[in-house]
Amino acid sequence: MERISRAWPAEFIATFALVFIGAGAVVMSVDGLGGDLLGVAIAHGLTLAIMVTATAHLSGGHVNPAVTIGLWVTGRVESARAVCYILAQLAGGAAGALALKLLLPEKLTEAGGLGTPVVNHSLGMSDGAAVGLEAVLTFFLVFTVYATAADERGPAGRLGGFAIGLVLTIDILVGGPLTGAAMNPARAFGPELVSGTWTGWWVYWVGPIIGGLVAGLVYWLVFLRQREDMGVEVIES
Repeated sequence: MERISRAWPAEFIATFALVFIGAGAVVMSVDGLGGDLLGVAIAHGLTLAIMVTATAHLSGGHVNPAVTIGLWVTGRVESARAVCYILAQLAGGAAGALALKLLLPEKLTEAGGLGTPVVNHSLGMSDGAAVGLEAVLTFFLVFTVYATAADERGPAGRLGGFAIGLVLTIDILVGGPLTGAAMNPARAFGPELVSGTWTGWWVYWVGPIIGGLVAGLVYWLVFLRQREDMGVEVIES
């Protein structure tokens, strides 16, 4: 694992890319300019797959505070590194959203809310249900991170990155119309900060963090704890 001074810039760049492309795809979908839900899901999924693959050897390719927290809770990441990663991810998300605001036409960014995820109350979603949905979707994401990267038996490295990206894609296909399917506090924070849209902001912290914590604990307790007790090495992400 690289030193923190060389790892956090990788987290910043990767999260910048996720927000710039992911939120940018949402903005471009306004008035049907850039596609539909499937296009938005693929844009997010491919970007995450590429960024995780590109940064796995530099920082572990977290690109998400919920992933970092999910790995931290079982000791896969030490506390100081976790804090630095989360700050870098939030800064990267804000920078990605700011770049969208500066580079895309104002008509599109305003109409698309800079891709800020919001709870779709018009479909009957409550904030409580949104927290639960974000938690479940994030559980799948962090569980996959453990299975492909934290567990030495999984396809760590390049293959793991694409599996993680595919999970993000399928999660958005289900949750996108209901909550925006952020599954990532940094993905929500960046557009929220730059657009000034804070409605239901806490949903995108509480839900993903719960999902990440539960996924990390479940994978460790069920699949890794006995191996660690036996002295089998587990790869640190």
